[in-house]
Amino acid sequence: MPAKQTSKTTRLPLPAPADRRRFRQRLLTWYRRHGRDLPWRKTTDPYHILVSEIMLQQTQVDRVLPKYAEWLEKYPSLDALAAAPEKEVNEAWYPLGYNIRPRRLHTIAREAVARYGGQLPAEEETLLSFKGIGAYTAGAIRSFAFHERAAILDTNVARVLFRVFIGEGDPKSHAMRRHLWAVSETLVPTRHVFDFNQALMDFGAMVCVARNPRCLVCPMTKSCRAFPFNPSRETGTKTPRRTAK
Repeated sequence: MPAKQTSKTTRLPLPAPADRRRFRQRLLTWYRRHGRDLPWRKTTDPYHILVSEIMLQQTQVDRVLPKYAEWLEKYPSLDALAAAPEKEVNEAWYPLGYNIRPRRLHTIAREAVARYGGQLPAEEETLLSFKGIGAYTAGAIRSFAFHERAAILDTNVARVLFRVFIGEGDPKSHAMRRHLWAVSETLVPTRHVFDFNQALMDFGAMVCVARNPRCLVCPMTKSCRAFPFNPSRETGTKTPRRTAK
């Protein structure tokens, strides 16, 4: 779970119920027309979703697509990955880079085999106990594999929520990050969680991009607090991030 909010962040209001409904409706309508056709959206296998999420950290979709298919052909299950030698696993990751990621995947696989019969659990607390699975990845696994009502917050999602509901300040500060987690949690619908969270990521990658957002085709402009867009309102500094996909 994200860190507990401080008194400073609780002064920022959460979206009102009517604003939440409007945002969900507009986002899902946009996603049904423009959402990307990606292979990890055609599975509910927790391991496959874990692989995609780890690969997408710091790596763009077009580079991940061929490696995702190749990896799952070589290691189709957590059991298969856990049984593989570490050197082989690291070599199989090439050329994605950030080589701590295959080691994390390998460690997760071995722990899942040793403790959970080669399966990833659905419980948030248990997922977070794995080294290499943080709040975002746990939320992605729970919502995409188990269709649980779980929030996510990566770089794309944080940018969308900050612009639509906040509009000004430092979107990368710890206090703002905690508040954006709270915003994300309030927005998660009781139904269509899979589509909603996928839509958030696509919207941040395709419309509400970091530079030169496509405001002219954005369905949120009437209620967006950052419209018309002015980059000087976003006063954050660079931090390690999950890249736009």
